[in-house]
Amino acid sequence: MDNDFKYHLQKYAGTRSRHICPSCGRKGEFTLYVDENNVPLNELVGRCNRESDCGYHYTPAQFFHDHPECKPQGEDWRKAPDWLKDHQPKPKPLCLVPPEIVARSVTHRSKSQFIRFLDTVFDPRIVEGLIDEYRLGTTRSGAVIFFQLDIQGRCRTGKMMLYDPETGHRIKDKDKPGRIDWVHSLMKRTGMLPQDWEVTQCLFGEHLLRLNPGKPVALVESEKTAVICAGLMPQYLWLATGGKSQLKAEKFAVLGSRKITAFPDVDGFTEWTQKLKAIPNLNVTIADVLQRSATPEDFAAQIDIADWLLRERLRPHGSDGQRHSRTFLDIQKYISPEAASEVEALIDELGLEFYGKVELIEDKSEE
Repeated sequence: MDNDFKYHLQKYAGTRSRHICPSCGRKGEFTLYVDENNVPLNELVGRCNRESDCGYHYTPAQFFHDHPECKPQGEDWRKAPDWLKDHQPKPKPLCLVPPEIVARSVTHRSKSQFIRFLDTVFDPRIVEGLIDEYRLGTTRSGAVIFFQLDIQGRCRTGKMMLYDPETGHRIKDKDKPGRIDWVHSLMKRTGMLPQDWEVTQCLFGEHLLRLNPGKPVALVESEKTAVICAGLMPQYLWLATGGKSQLKAEKFAVLGSRKITAFPDVDGFTEWTQKLKAIPNLNVTIADVLQRSATPEDFAAQIDIADWLLRERLRPHGSDGQRHSRTFLDIQKYISPEAASEVEALIDELGLEFYGKVELIEDKSEE
């Protein structure tokens, strides 16, 4: 019997719904598995929200395997009785954030700390383009709002996060206000949304799929990474899952048969490979550029592809201690990162120079 069926991770209802993790001991980071009556299965059965730093996840299926004496007995409780079949509740309509909230938040005048960091990396025109494309919002406290807009342009929610404007690293100090929040949670707290409003997440950047039907998709974990990589490597359409826990088949259905290259964080390669390869009909290639090139310090810092690309772009010397050639720096944004070392070696060996780029148009006329 699949006893996982009747248990789900407890929905967030304030600090009382988040507990001490039995693995890392952090307060307010542990989510319990509960039944339909919101009763926890066991104090050890749940998931730590610190996916990269802790990773504890003890599922109901694992618990029942370890404790078979706790399995429910008798008739299969998963099956609804006959008299209830004709009285099943209709599915709730999709809950959405009003579009005017997005419109008011996206501005070039008031810059979030994350946008101020982008200003140190890119030309102002590129930054403005990224703001417009990804609909990057700004809060009064200077946090960036990563709105989740689905393929139809509807806003599912928005993640509000605070960044250091000099380093671009997320501020994780719990004592700082505005560290991380959700648009729908804030609106529910202030009475702008009803309390029974339920979030249904989508991929960050999903709305760009309709605008770029022929563009190959690059998939990363964090929203920040997607935005930075879009500025560095615009030949890809960069989307973000929002976390390792969001590698769910239903979120990728919108991609159809699109060609996808996934760039896991350096600490997530194995998990991404297992989860993405298990999704049927997903045309995905898992890039191992970080696995092949990361140093022990990189693994300790849990870098992602944006960290790696920025470092390769800004540091004056290559991995062999020699300066990057001008030619390589000129073409770096046009090539895939996993091919960078091979391309640079070819440039050095043949003494190639960069004279410009041209767009190749396939000739489909008959011979």
